[in-house]
Amino acid sequence: MDYRELFREENEQVAKRYELAVERLADFLRETEIPEPFADYFRRTAVFLQQIDRLKRDVEEGTLKDADFEKLRAYNHSLYADIVGENYESSYANPAYAVKTLGKEYGQMLCYLYAELRGTIVYAVEHRLYSLTIYMELFIEILCLFEAGDQSPKEVRDILYYFVSDYADYTVDYRIRELLDPELDFAVRIIMDSDLKDLRYLFRYGEYITENELRLADFLNSMTEEEIDAMAYTYTHGYEEGFRIAGIDLSKKKTVNIRYAIGQERMVRAAIKQFARMGLKPVIYRAPVERVNKRQTARPGYAGTSPNKQYEYDHRMDDALFLDKAFVERKIVIQRGAYESRKQLAGEYAGPAVIEVFGETPFEPKNKEENLRLSDKQQKLSVYAANESAKIVNEYIPQSEYSFTIIAYPVPEIGENFEEIFAQVVKVNTLDNEAYKKVQQKIIDELDQAESVRVVGKGNNRTNMLVQMHKLNHPEKETNFENCTADVNIPVGEVFTSPKLTETKGVLNVSTVYLNDLNFKNLTISFEDGKVTDYGCDNFETKAENRAYIKENILYNRDTLPIGEFAIGTNTTAYVMANTYHILHKLPILIVEKMGPHFALGDTCYSHSEEIRLYNPDGKEIAAKDNECSLLRDEDEENAYFNCHTDITIPYDEIGEITAIHKDGSEKTIIRDGRFVLEGCGMLNEPFNPQCPKACGLQN
Repeated sequence: MDYRELFREENEQVAKRYELAVERLADFLRETEIPEPFADYFRRTAVFLQQIDRLKRDVEEGTLKDADFEKLRAYNHSLYADIVGENYESSYANPAYAVKTLGKEYGQMLCYLYAELRGTIVYAVEHRLYSLTIYMELFIEILCLFEAGDQSPKEVRDILYYFVSDYADYTVDYRIRELLDPELDFAVRIIMDSDLKDLRYLFRYGEYITENELRLADFLNSMTEEEIDAMAYTYTHGYEEGFRIAGIDLSKKKTVNIRYAIGQERMVRAAIKQFARMGLKPVIYRAPVERVNKRQTARPGYAGTSPNKQYEYDHRMDDALFLDKAFVERKIVIQRGAYESRKQLAGEYAGPAVIEVFGETPFEPKNKEENLRLSDKQQKLSVYAANESAKIVNEYIPQSEYSFTIIAYPVPEIGENFEEIFAQVVKVNTLDNEAYKKVQQKIIDELDQAESVRVVGKGNNRTNMLVQMHKLNHPEKETNFENCTADVNIPVGEVFTSPKLTETKGVLNVSTVYLNDLNFKNLTISFEDGKVTDYGCDNFETKAENRAYIKENILYNRDTLPIGEFAIGTNTTAYVMANTYHILHKLPILIVEKMGPHFALGDTCYSHSEEIRLYNPDGKEIAAKDNECSLLRDEDEENAYFNCHTDITIPYDEIGEITAIHKDGSEKTIIRDGRFVLEGCGMLNEPFNPQCPKACGLQN
């Protein structure tokens, strides 16, 4: 079916409204009585919306289909020009410029409006005329208010608030449909129907296309079919293994959510075919464009290189304009209704299969006083909303009934050695599972005898943590640690547990770490009874700014979080690769967490699926799936789950020791001065030996 047929009926219903909106924009640009500085804002925004109208018509009429590559690239970049590079400094999408030009109240609100209108690029390429129309009408409603000359900040805020609230039954519902319905196959059709050797296909997405996407797609085109199939198999087989290990019946599922970066289509096409052999259809959706469906700067779904990460950071709390109790309750009702109406699709959903990318220039955000911010009350509301949303999702898609997999590959921005690094990452992703399984079991056997584990940093690293282990009632058939090989979580290389919170205490410190694409310098977090009591970093000039940065992006606006996971990463091959190419600061958490001990703040790794019985390869059942928080789930769910899980890894070169402390007071050291010293773990030190390139995988 032609994708536009999915929206034919609703598009026909608003076609007249849309044409009237376009005419109104033209009338305004011919003659306006709005005084400066507002006239300039409305004029430039109206011109942008006219550009979107041209895009819509070009897509409908197919005039871009046969355009040459350079024309398409210029066309694509023109859609994003005002937020790229230096242009952003004088863009109304920039809160600093908008507030300076229009004043604080109007500037913040009209800046938010402009950012929301940028989502119309997506609506135009996806033939979603209804969405395009309502946003044009929103702009015109506020335009008319200013033309009348009797506007007030309250009137503008009310229009924005009621627009978001009134149309949430469409915008929120549609987003949930995107998450579940394979019929929405816009991206699937690009992947499966395009000539992937003709890179013009990349511009069909409507996303910002850079050298990252172009070079990545071109590089994958240079690989053989066998190489592509092997990469896809590592990913899809890991997904299938997740179901087998968890004892979940994959045959009852019908859809898999594929998340990828634009440019990876050749591998994704191979994966779609492999998933089809499992009986799974792809559900592929892009990162959300409306603030009502966003969570801070997260971009779940397919996406290209961000045109401007500072722009995204500046708008991360724009929901301050509409987040109140009434709206949150309305959104919760809409979410429940959306899932209820798609109950069957939700039951057929098998889970996400994620292909991450890494290698972009690390982003260090600038704080701007002009940005919208959530009040203390709104922060609490956002936590409540996230918790309620998670409950609804888990009701219709129980975590105990689906699985996932995640793998990562570099993008060209990583540097001139991109192709070489890519090849080494493929090797890291396909290390010998059996060899790691045996060595990791030796570590687990020692840790299972421990009452607690001491983790101490070295040099300038001030880490000094004492982590309490759960008591094993039947140590002959139970274990505290999972032996993690490359199935759902690729690459291989960690043993992890949900530690006991009571009496777990100390200080966690990392010189520099990237979490959720944000850099944290000298991150320091203190714990008592396994919960955060204090924190700080050196990113900004003041202590208050640094604390706010951590609270927002690690604690997710909570006052505290528990330790949900303690792990020891064993993938020294990945660590040596990172240091060989000087890319440690560019690697994703997925790989970094395998490169040293790490602590995760938030939920345990078994959140919402604690009742599933899991066993290590040695046959022992994993007993430590709960902590003192998750055990509250039947009586106090709000304080049992936190709907976040952020891994913070200490690299090997900052580790002084990791030592198991036994009940009788005896000790056994597992890592000393960044090297594994436990008997039987010598294999893990081989990559550190420069005379052993084969062991560390750094030669072809």
